[in-house]
Amino acid sequence: MSTPISRREFLKGSLAATGLTIAVSVTPFGYRLLNASEGKEAAISSFRPNAWFEITPDDIVTITVGNSEMGQGVHTALPMIVADELEADWKRVKVHQGPARKEYINSILHLQLTVASASVRGFYEPLRKAGAAGRSMLTKAAALTWNVSENECVAFNGTVKHKKSGRSLTYGQLCLKAAKLPVPEDPLLKKESQFRYIGKAMSRVDIPEKVSGKAVYGLDTMVPDMHYAVLARPPAYGAKPISFDQKAAGQVKGVLNVVPTPRGIAVCARSLDDALKGRGALNVKWDRGTHPQMDNASIEKTFMEDLDKPGSTVISKGDIKKGLGAAKKKITATYFLPYVAHATMEPMNCTAYVQKDRCDVWAPTQGQTVIQFVGSQITGLPPDKIHVHTTYLGCGLGRRAAPDFVVDAVIVSKAVGKLVKVFWTREEDFKHDAFRAATCHRIEAGMDGRGSLTGWSHKVVCPSILKDIDPKAIQNGIDFMSLWGVADFPGSPHDNRMMYEISNYYLEFLMSQLPIPVAPWRSVQNAPNAFVIESFVDELAEKAGKDPLEFRLQHLKNSKRSQRVLKLAAEKAGWGKPVPKGQGRGIAQHACFGTYVAQIADVSVDENDGTYKVNKVVVAVDCGPVVNPGPLRAQIEGSVNMALSTVLKEEVRFSNGGVETANIEDYDIIRMSEVPEIEVHIVKSKDKMGGIGEPGVPPLAPAVANAIYNATGARIRRLPITPESVLEAIQKKKA
Repeated sequence: MSTPISRREFLKGSLAATGLTIAVSVTPFGYRLLNASEGKEAAISSFRPNAWFEITPDDIVTITVGNSEMGQGVHTALPMIVADELEADWKRVKVHQGPARKEYINSILHLQLTVASASVRGFYEPLRKAGAAGRSMLTKAAALTWNVSENECVAFNGTVKHKKSGRSLTYGQLCLKAAKLPVPEDPLLKKESQFRYIGKAMSRVDIPEKVSGKAVYGLDTMVPDMHYAVLARPPAYGAKPISFDQKAAGQVKGVLNVVPTPRGIAVCARSLDDALKGRGALNVKWDRGTHPQMDNASIEKTFMEDLDKPGSTVISKGDIKKGLGAAKKKITATYFLPYVAHATMEPMNCTAYVQKDRCDVWAPTQGQTVIQFVGSQITGLPPDKIHVHTTYLGCGLGRRAAPDFVVDAVIVSKAVGKLVKVFWTREEDFKHDAFRAATCHRIEAGMDGRGSLTGWSHKVVCPSILKDIDPKAIQNGIDFMSLWGVADFPGSPHDNRMMYEISNYYLEFLMSQLPIPVAPWRSVQNAPNAFVIESFVDELAEKAGKDPLEFRLQHLKNSKRSQRVLKLAAEKAGWGKPVPKGQGRGIAQHACFGTYVAQIADVSVDENDGTYKVNKVVVAVDCGPVVNPGPLRAQIEGSVNMALSTVLKEEVRFSNGGVETANIEDYDIIRMSEVPEIEVHIVKSKDKMGGIGEPGVPPLAPAVANAIYNATGARIRRLPITPESVLEAIQKKKA
């Protein structure tokens, strides 16, 4: 049901005057609707429509989506919005992947970019208006055909009926006449009670293709006259080639070119096997890089030492010295979280063809605008000459918003003048990933005699995520994206901030200078930062002699949504009821990307060897209005499992100045036998819509850590939580 479509094919189909085509334009003054059915390409492009649908005489409604589908269900949710307001027959709806165009820019992100759980919340209103406008025009076309009042006509399920006579016409029969009508700028939207698709569980349109094997991912891309390339990449950070045998590689049968690039030495060949053999023949000798002694122990030691160095003040609210000085009770704690890999199912890959007047890129990407930008920089062509063909993505997780794998392909194609597909092996995917940033935190907080917070002083050491995304956004040495969860990005609408009400709050940041590249990883730094905050809040609750739920509610009085999810999760999980010996129940909450989530984990622990099992996780989520509850639950379940994997096992290993982790066999991830029972409860909410792809991740780790404490009395302040670390904490407590 969902198929890739090129820009040229899209325009050819949309502008052929075969039916009704509605364009939606986002302007500084709001949304504007345009009838594009009989327009010229130049005229339409000046309106910059965000999303399109087309109705043709065969009764087919084609909805084109500019967002990338990576399993989150966006190719279903966005068409549902259009189809509901349009009153389309869902069985007659087709979904196409849109090209890279300014018209598909998300108004929240200001880019055509599928990140930050922003797809549905960014397009919800304009797509509703587009669908409603089409419904209005079709109804008017029917009224004109029958020479009756529009009030006597009603649109339903792909037809317009005349209530008095019983006559009806399909959308296909009406579309040509409707195409000649002006578009209402402010069409009447449906009431919630009138929704037929929005809010109902709808099967994802991408599933049949994926189950049958017909779905085309980046690795499946096959273009006539395609060549293959792989790169020899440095084994350590900052390593440079001392020597390599270009002649030997060139003599391998099938090898066409050997191309040194800033990112490694590319071998281009007629087949992938030839390219791999050619790379092996290069016999590259590398120097030791910039940090030859770097390993996991030295990394953690560096982070801890950085905590004692002066940083930049991020927030200074109230009088922190006075707040801590007046405290009756104080706690200080230090936390460390390691680097975590994206470990996407589909390794990085890209196919590119640089020609004199255009560049085509076939890629499983989250960032079409980014590809146009870097493609333009490399080729010298204008951005609109960089044509992006987006395939399905075998996981995104933030990794595919980065353009490095695209840069490889465009550079090589330009150098050899051929259509080239660049492959990353699974080993390359691990060794040259941009990881979830490691981070180290030290917090000191105080409370008065009633258990109310009087001051919270927080120091964060973390690498910069913005350094490779938007270095100009780093101000005074502060990377706010690395602080999401404790401090929001200036102007960000995401609520990625400290939610607790603290009269005296001080936040300091120091940017780690280690050479390890980092990038957004599902929820960005909300997950690591939530582990720290929610673990520490539990410690504060214990010090105050209060129930952890009660303590949270006490300091979240002004956040009704945080309170709602906490209370709902507590009710459904039986919070406060006794648990069997050897078991513990932990609670945590977090808000990010406009969505509020609380989780309660039930955990069994064997104090003899430190082994533990997460038996059940109860989740309450408030994301405002819900479009498709089925995938919403699936996203929460997936988030819980992904987060649990980082709790149980995940940590990238480093040695000799580079990445030691090479493949799945030495990067352990969660198994099906370790998946807990997951119970998801959705708050019925009319508050502002939030995203859903990422907010389910952050509360899980602290909920588990708090449950382990409640079972054993042993605090855990580091991830992953291994049996060895649990046993060590238990023994330390008993000592």
